[in-house]
Amino acid sequence: MKSLISWTIRHIPRKYLQLFSHVFLRMAAVFYRGNKVQCNICGLGFRKFLPYGRVARENALCPNCLGLERHRLMWLFLTEKTDFFQKQLKVLHVAPELCFLNRFKKLPNLEYITGDLESPLAQVKMDIHQIPFPDNTFDVLFCNHVLEHVSDDLQACMEIKRVLKPGGWGILQSPVYDLAQTLEDPTITDPSIREKVFGQRDHVRKYGRDYALRLSKSGLNVSENAFVKTLHQDLIKKHALPENEMIFYCQKGQV
Repeated sequence: MKSLISWTIRHIPRKYLQLFSHVFLRMAAVFYRGNKVQCNICGLGFRKFLPYGRVARENALCPNCLGLERHRLMWLFLTEKTDFFQKQLKVLHVAPELCFLNRFKKLPNLEYITGDLESPLAQVKMDIHQIPFPDNTFDVLFCNHVLEHVSDDLQACMEIKRVLKPGGWGILQSPVYDLAQTLEDPTITDPSIREKVFGQRDHVRKYGRDYALRLSKSGLNVSENAFVKTLHQDLIKKHALPENEMIFYCQKGQV
């Protein structure tokens, strides 16, 4: 299973994975049911989660909703640290994750809009460098595992700031490595070299510990929230949460 998943995500385009992978994985879910771990997004229990990743991580992927460790952490953060599930909010979700998509759509308190350049799951076809909405439109914006793919991440963040309302907030997750400074080189265009240097064939940079500071140059206030460090180990194990994942929380200042 580990080798199959690793091969699949390396060689099958993301848009096809988004359309069809959940069908096959939900069949696998029947054989993984148990009570060792629980997905806090869909609520189902399993003897373990599926492995996931190019170098497959054990106990990572919920076979029912396709939530990963970081998604389960984000769901818990939204539940415990925000009013996302209670307040009337207008939300833009860039590159929407399948595990969140239908659940967010059904929330009666949200006006929920999804956008992406390629994803067949998104309502609006859009380039994050030029978000096609007026200034001060959204209360909340999610943009996860996108900025490492785009040519100008600061321009993308300036657009995020522009379309957020004053006081609006968002979550901007990306892979962050133990580097003092973000590594990027726009002259590297060969996918195989990008994979060696940046970790993935379609990544154009490898973020370092300066991630929040770098994105804050756009005018957004981006901070690191070590929410997972406040949780009990039993809860971390129950939901198989990533023990070192920071929540990168951004906010637009009040006028």
